[in-house]
Amino acid sequence: MLTLKHAYVHEIVRTRPGYTEAVVEAGGERARAICYPSLTGDVSPGDDVLINTTAVDMGLGTGGRHFILWNFSQRSTEAPSKGHIMKLRYTPLQIKCLAVEESESGYHEALRDATSIDGMPVIIGTLHSQLPPAVVMLKRFLPGARVAYIMTDGAALPIAFSETAASLKEKRLIDMTITAGHAFGGDLEAVNIFSALAAARYVVKADVAVVCMGPGIAGTGTKLGFSGIEQGQIVNAVNGLKGTAIAIPRITFADKRERHYGISHHTITDLRVAAVTPAVVTLPEIGAEKAAVIETQVSMAALGESHRLERIDAVETIEALREANISPTTMGRGIDEEPEFFMAAGAAAVYAARVVSGGES
Repeated sequence: MLTLKHAYVHEIVRTRPGYTEAVVEAGGERARAICYPSLTGDVSPGDDVLINTTAVDMGLGTGGRHFILWNFSQRSTEAPSKGHIMKLRYTPLQIKCLAVEESESGYHEALRDATSIDGMPVIIGTLHSQLPPAVVMLKRFLPGARVAYIMTDGAALPIAFSETAASLKEKRLIDMTITAGHAFGGDLEAVNIFSALAAARYVVKADVAVVCMGPGIAGTGTKLGFSGIEQGQIVNAVNGLKGTAIAIPRITFADKRERHYGISHHTITDLRVAAVTPAVVTLPEIGAEKAAVIETQVSMAALGESHRLERIDAVETIEALREANISPTTMGRGIDEEPEFFMAAGAAAVYAARVVSGGES
């Protein structure tokens, strides 16, 4: 169940397109709350609002903020006149979108009969923190390339929640964003991952697409109960559309959880269970001792039998991130603590750049 409270807006802390962060006061206590104007309309200091406090009450980290659910000071809001595709369907917050596939969007004809993305390389991650190193390295090796970011609905649904995506777009490391499934708020809205990939190819005219969820992966410590399993499903979608699927392995040597040490069990499950078609799996060249751990895991999981393993020098990823003044973190750890994690995403970009340049097939 939802935990709901009345509050009033004390002050607006910061805004960016599609996102407002406010200090609200409820029951004599002040706290931060996020507002998505596309759902509730704008808010201003002094407004009387209804907030969802569920995540904070549960003590969650990612997503542990209040959310403004309704603004009583603004009696009604109007949905955009165009479009008829609903996201968050059959929930009290269902939102009307103009999907890129719809005739009103102007791109219907370009997508109507599309069943192939003509070999376009697609970098597929499992965590939002893999996005910055991937796009930074793509633009480093392909400065003139068009890069589309497709955000799935495996974690945060509003792309406005991602400060990372907003920053990368502002720095022109991402050319256009597409929100697929129930994710919303991208430059383009797509009904599913297949049509999102087609839109990247034929609407964005992308040379490379990067696909991963927004902030906040869900996990349960079980083999199958994690939202990152979508990586394997996306590999299948890319292959079904005759693209080039490049899977980023989740690699960590700083995580204390044994199931994530070296190559995460998430990656093993994605590639052995969920992906029933082959992907290119990019393994960054790392120190001998750590490399031996990875090689043992790869051998035990027999990943090379179903997928193409590419070992790539991607140490340049760390320098590229620093030069771009981008400091991503994964589970609270930065590039100095987890260089292999970020190099794995950079390696995928190096391989994708080779495909675009004709050096790989």
